[in-house]
Amino acid sequence: MELLRVAGATLNQTPLDFTGNRNRIIAIISEAKRLGIELLCLPELCVTGYGCEDAFFSISTAQAAEASLLEILPHTRGITVLLGLPHAYYGALYNCAVMVQDGKVLGLNAKRVLPREGVHYEPRWFRPWPFGKVVTTQFANARIPLGDIRFRFGTLGVAVEICEEAWDSVPASAAHADAVNIILNPSASHFALGKYSKREHLVANSSRSLRVSYVYTNLVGLEAGRMIYDGGVIFAEAGEIVGRGRRFGFSDGELAFRDLNPELASANKLMGKPVREIDVTADADELARLEIQARDPRQVRREAGETTISKSTQQLAANGCPEYRHLSREEEFLHAEMLGLFDYLRKSGSKGYVVSLSGGCDSACCAVLVAHMLAAASSELGLNQAAARLKLPALPAGAAVSDLIHRVLICVYQRTKNSGPVTQSAAESLAKALGATWFDADVQPMVDAYTKAAELLLQRPLTWADDDLSLQNIQARARAPLAWLLANVRQAILLTTSNRSEAAVGYATMDGDTAGGLAPLAGIDKQFLRSWLVWAEHSCSLGLGAVSALHAVNAQQPTAELRPPGAGQRDEDDLMPYAVLERAERYMVRDRLGPADILTTMAFDFPQIPRPKLAAYLAKFFRLWSQNQWKRERFAPSFHIDDESLDPKTWCRFPILSQAYALDASDLKE
Repeated sequence: MELLRVAGATLNQTPLDFTGNRNRIIAIISEAKRLGIELLCLPELCVTGYGCEDAFFSISTAQAAEASLLEILPHTRGITVLLGLPHAYYGALYNCAVMVQDGKVLGLNAKRVLPREGVHYEPRWFRPWPFGKVVTTQFANARIPLGDIRFRFGTLGVAVEICEEAWDSVPASAAHADAVNIILNPSASHFALGKYSKREHLVANSSRSLRVSYVYTNLVGLEAGRMIYDGGVIFAEAGEIVGRGRRFGFSDGELAFRDLNPELASANKLMGKPVREIDVTADADELARLEIQARDPRQVRREAGETTISKSTQQLAANGCPEYRHLSREEEFLHAEMLGLFDYLRKSGSKGYVVSLSGGCDSACCAVLVAHMLAAASSELGLNQAAARLKLPALPAGAAVSDLIHRVLICVYQRTKNSGPVTQSAAESLAKALGATWFDADVQPMVDAYTKAAELLLQRPLTWADDDLSLQNIQARARAPLAWLLANVRQAILLTTSNRSEAAVGYATMDGDTAGGLAPLAGIDKQFLRSWLVWAEHSCSLGLGAVSALHAVNAQQPTAELRPPGAGQRDEDDLMPYAVLERAERYMVRDRLGPADILTTMAFDFPQIPRPKLAAYLAKFFRLWSQNQWKRERFAPSFHIDDESLDPKTWCRFPILSQAYALDASDLKE
């Protein structure tokens, strides 16, 4: 039997950008036709964008999606394509995948299992479709089947699972598995550290248990501002991953294809135990309700006069997938941050990033990530093409990536009398090594002016003995106006440099170091950032490569430098060891454990810390956690990096006022 050339495509879409989304879809379909693709799977809700949020409540969103599809249809002549869009039916909205063949709509598969955890809250906008139900609906100027359907292309059976449906305890297409050779999975699966390997296991296991060829595809890019999609088309046959598309990247989307043998699934079904018993008594009407008949995609290409690729089972199947390389945790983090920063910049229309570079870990990390992003994008796209994608003027002939970095990244060190020469030198050395625009400012006059104004109002001096926290905070807040002003003048985004560990316990000054329009580190803990910066100094091969100038940053103990130099201020003295803080975050947010259970677990993690001291750390963590939810509510948007996110809008919702964890160490007993 002739092989079938099947492709999955990643797309970098933007919510409600109907013109741009349409054009990117048409471009990827055109490329698929050039490569002889016969069956193409595009990502979930790719017509509208996945993250439309409450815009899905507007019927105009579904109407605009249908209008876009009508414009896409003429470009599908000679190919069979699965696209994602919303569809309204009898007062409810459904997350659908529409199968299109040779310019005609065949049917709409409505999503049967909706995610409602963390960053995904589809039941707010969509209704789940009942299993086994098929109706007809008015769509694309015709009456079209809608529901739980499969497709019969000659002798080839194809079923559809939309993202979450594959993650359910029983895959949604299990009921169709005996009748199909291929399952297509259009997804919008967000990035999280370590999640990709779980996707691979899921796809491989589904292909084995359902005895099908399985094609998975995904969005790529920072679509709506928080969730990063890492792409990565996956092909599986008989329980084995046989092809992978590229993850991440700065393009609008990419194709990966594989020549599949549809009869392999049939042979596996005959050789193995059936997935479930076939109802041989089913009548023709029932089969017609579940199954849509259409032409074989190979025949469609031939009849359309499209270029066909000669294939047979006697030939080696073509594999249009790049060579796969496993990414380390450090590399995944860097790839995700680079893609997030690139897309946030270009989709917001801003002209650069401003970092208040203190010489410490967090601000250094922000600056390094921006520089790596610009270097990696220039390497992949070309220097001027990267600038054009960012809507920046072309660089002069002979320009280097350092010129682009100098234009886009602005770093400013803001001294007070409590700042030391070590951090100033570390900040300046790093900024110049990266090629950033560098400013050194003295903000002590602003601090003095605010302090004197308050003393006049209060009719008393402010002292470190009585006003320690207030005097620390005014230094951080005095730095924000200048950083904002530079960002405004340069039409740039001020980056909030605070990390997740600081957000957890409120170790950040509101309207000071939390100032900014984007918080790229608020989704990751300080313990990881410190180890990542050591890796970035010595081992990184991406972007700019290893940044040796990070040595001066990594050699320091983290300090806010807000108390007088003689105080010897250290972050871990103010809080607790960052390793302890990270475990407390993990067990509370990811594992949902209570204080007593966390203490028991952490006693095994940190046997070197006496239990009473560990209990004191934990009591402090929960006290600060409860007191500072209001700060987390006010943080700038952040990227979702792992499943310990504290983002109150998308992952970890917690009351601003509560007494749940008003405890001390004595409350944590054996």
